[in-house]
Amino acid sequence: MDYDDDDDRRTALSNGESIPPGDWEGFGRAARTEAILAEQRPRLAGFFRRNAHPQDVADLVQESFRRFFTAKGYFHIGDKPGAYLAQTARTLLKERARTGARRQHSAHHSFEEEDVAGPDPHSVLEARDLLRRAEEALAELDPTTRDVFLMHRVENLGYSEIARIKGIGVKRVEKLISKAVTAIRKARDRQS
Repeated sequence: MDYDDDDDRRTALSNGESIPPGDWEGFGRAARTEAILAEQRPRLAGFFRRNAHPQDVADLVQESFRRFFTAKGYFHIGDKPGAYLAQTARTLLKERARTGARRQHSAHHSFEEEDVAGPDPHSVLEARDLLRRAEEALAELDPTTRDVFLMHRVENLGYSEIARIKGIGVKRVEKLISKAVTAIRKARDRQS
């Protein structure tokens, strides 16, 4: 089919008319969306530049528009989407402030806490001294008593296993462990 200029009844736009025209009837959602974006983006960006970190401006503008366009019935919000977008922008800043405060609070470490400050130096010295005394007490024990004690406490062997390995009775194992524990307790209670 050939295009015939005589059959075209459309009128050309005059220089004073805007594209798209002021009344939106018949122009669809895509054109309205583009117009809202073009009109509101500079306002939102300016608001966020004044109230947020510069690196966050683009993300905040995008999130504002995402919320606007996914809002139920956004097309019918009215002729003034700026009010809705302004409220959305303020809400986003409040949400960011709340999550930022939570993040900052959860990242805070008090120097009073042991994981940051470390253990009390006095307690560390006492523990080292106690360990030294226990080692000395074990060293003073006869080799069989020391071996039986270490097999039970370090290697987690049961009395019957130790008795079988050492070739002694279970009662003898109990007595040797008791002897070792008593020697360590005495060493612990003794002051250097």
